[in-house]
Amino acid sequence: MRVHVVSDVHGNAEALARAGDGADALIVLGDLVDFVDYYDHDKGILGQVFGAEKVGVFAELRRGPMGPEAGLFLRSLWAGLDDPRKVVDEAVRTQYAEMFGAMTAPTYAIPGNVDSPALWPEFARDGVHMVDGRVVDIGGLRFGFAGGALLGRGHVLPPDAPWLPYLRTEEAFGAAVAGLEDVDVLCTHIPPAVAELTYDVVARRAEMGSTAVLDSIHREQPRWSVFGHVHQPMSRRVRIGRTECVNVGHFQRIGRPYALRW
Repeated sequence: MRVHVVSDVHGNAEALARAGDGADALIVLGDLVDFVDYYDHDKGILGQVFGAEKVGVFAELRRGPMGPEAGLFLRSLWAGLDDPRKVVDEAVRTQYAEMFGAMTAPTYAIPGNVDSPALWPEFARDGVHMVDGRVVDIGGLRFGFAGGALLGRGHVLPPDAPWLPYLRTEEAFGAAVAGLEDVDVLCTHIPPAVAELTYDVVARRAEMGSTAVLDSIHREQPRWSVFGHVHQPMSRRVRIGRTECVNVGHFQRIGRPYALRW
């Protein structure tokens, strides 16, 4: 049995259409949307709406430790639009039509933090399974899925924002992971809370890893824990007990899936 796994697709529909070649199934661990393209500033939703120069300013503000400046700058950009939420929804739907259309059957997908899961049912079709919070049998192994990323303690998502990332409280995300019992493969968008897996060497900061995922690995000891989210991790692989923990790679840039074989 061969299963291909990708994460952080960020608009690379051309490579996604080939990601399932030679595999019995494809797993997509989220971040289909290209919201801010940190490599090509004229691409992504922000680049299309505001132009490369402003995206370049935003990208520089996002480097290193996160302060309030990036959020304030982004809010100033949205304030210049008559209906920013409509603009974002239309752009996301356009990208989703291409992304979901590129998925080969069978595909098992969960949303990442740069996704709008409320829109996903609009793009459901035969052979493309939306499995956030579910355990699924694939080739005789139990695959457990939990999407999204963590909302920092004390943070609140503004309900009137033009776009809201898929961020979950530690309690909500922990409950979702705890419900994935007796799994052979733990599939999440974010990594377990292990320093080597959460620190991004290019962005020069640690992303939030999940203690719930780490606890599940210790408790369940699955064969694999697969995830994405951190684009340039200090380490792509860490073994915890019998579990091989693998960042499957920044698919937007590498265009190659990670293969599980058994």
